[in-house]
Amino acid sequence: MAPYRETAVFDEATIPAGLRRAHTTKAGTWGLIEVLEGRLRLRFVESGEEHVLEAGERGVVAPGEPHEVSPVGPVKMRVVFCR
Repeated sequence: MAPYRETAVFDEATIPAGLRRAHTTKAGTWGLIEVLEGRLRLRFVESGEEHVLEAGERGVVAPGEPHEVSPVGPVKMRVVFCR
C-alpha cells in the first residue's frame, strides 16, 4: 500500500458528518485513520466491532468496508488514503 491523499486534520467539532455516519472507501482504496491527539471510536458497521484509538494509533479500514467514527472527548485526527 502506498499513500496517495490525506484529509485535513479534524478535531471533535470539525469531523465531517459523512465520517460520523456509516460510509465506505472507494474500491481499491484503504483508509488509515490516524489519531494525533486524544481518543476516537472506530466502529465497523457490519460486524459491530468497535475500537477506541488513542493518540499515536491507526485504524485500518479495508476497501468497501462500512465504518464510522466518533470522538471520545477532545481529539485531532486525519485519514490517509492508500492503494
